[in-house]
Amino acid sequence: MRNLSPLARLEARLALVLLLPTLLIVLSIVVVPVLANFWISFKPVELGDLRPPEPIVKEQIRKRPQQPGEVLVLRYNLRGSNPTKAVEQVRLQDTLPAGLTPRDLDERCTLQGRTLSCDLGNWEPGFRERLTLQLVADATYLENAVEPTDSKPLIQGEAENILTNWTFTLDNYRRIFDDPDFWPVLRVTFLYTLFGTLGSLFLGLFAAQLMNQNFKGRGFLRGLFLFPYVSPVIAVSFAWVFLLNPFSGTLNALGLKLGLLQEPLNLFGQRIAQIDLFGLSFDFPVALTTVIVFESWRYFPLAFLFILARFQAIPQEMYEAARVDGASPLQQFYYITLPQLVGILSVMFLLRFIWTFNKFDDIFLLTGGNAGTRTLTVNVYEQGFALANLGAGSAVSVVIFAALAVFLLVYFRYAPQGEDDA
Repeated sequence: MRNLSPLARLEARLALVLLLPTLLIVLSIVVVPVLANFWISFKPVELGDLRPPEPIVKEQIRKRPQQPGEVLVLRYNLRGSNPTKAVEQVRLQDTLPAGLTPRDLDERCTLQGRTLSCDLGNWEPGFRERLTLQLVADATYLENAVEPTDSKPLIQGEAENILTNWTFTLDNYRRIFDDPDFWPVLRVTFLYTLFGTLGSLFLGLFAAQLMNQNFKGRGFLRGLFLFPYVSPVIAVSFAWVFLLNPFSGTLNALGLKLGLLQEPLNLFGQRIAQIDLFGLSFDFPVALTTVIVFESWRYFPLAFLFILARFQAIPQEMYEAARVDGASPLQQFYYITLPQLVGILSVMFLLRFIWTFNKFDDIFLLTGGNAGTRTLTVNVYEQGFALANLGAGSAVSVVIFAALAVFLLVYFRYAPQGEDDA
């Protein structure tokens, strides 16, 4: 900014001021959660640790006086909220109604006026106790009809919050990396992401090539192509599960009826099928392939829209010149269309790869992560919520972040950016 004119400097400062709200929003909804994930991943945090340990009290009247001079028995049921964490310096405070005089007051408690204060000391993990007070009632209490439970007792204590202390551990990372299922899950995640991304781009390219032609009903078909993307994911996933159900699904019913199938296909529940082709035998991942097909089908409309827009921006004179020179349709596509699409295809690959790598709802709704379809995002859910280990779930999230960071570095280093790089 040293070589800028005073007016240019003023405009630059104004631009920074206008961008400041956007930067603050990005910091609050992107950077802060990422840093929180890093922080939690180094702590042995479980789901119950989200609420810090605290003392809990419940007040009960065990005996009510009917005449002056009789005793009212008041009981405080005390306990710690966390069975594995201690609570220190616990203090109880309550307000007693007028007309009640304590008999044999607990040595930890004092009464000043109508205010009862009890210093309950330090509580061990899983602490439970009943504090019972005997209060002699007089005519004032019986006439006022005010109960001790009408005032809510206040209880306070100090406890270590595992989320904010400075104790760190690598146990979460050891746990996930020592898990024999981690590396297969990582492999499935990359396969699902890569082939799901390439499948959606291929279908989008095919649909855009088709819709780039003039024919009757093109507008209706173009809108129909958007149906998978605009439909709610829970609706389309349940529709696929219903259609491909091995017992009552439409696909299996038609296949058996027409004699195309000898037995129903369990496309979402079968992990591996043995395939013999040209004398070669190999294992075919049935459920994983099915969810990849679903991913490609559901998200190809996004690629279709962007690619079609780029198609329509290509000058037609280039194709006319190529036809005059005798270029075939395949040569036209390879030497004219594809170089023009390199930029948009690379951007769409980047976006779809990131989004698919972070996908959770599709696989969870289709298979629940079973039959060899468990990805890292499903693993985050299982560790954090099914097993209630938020620390391990956050560690898996950090692995996802690191994998995407490596992908971005490789992408920006080697990916083509436009026609000049094709």
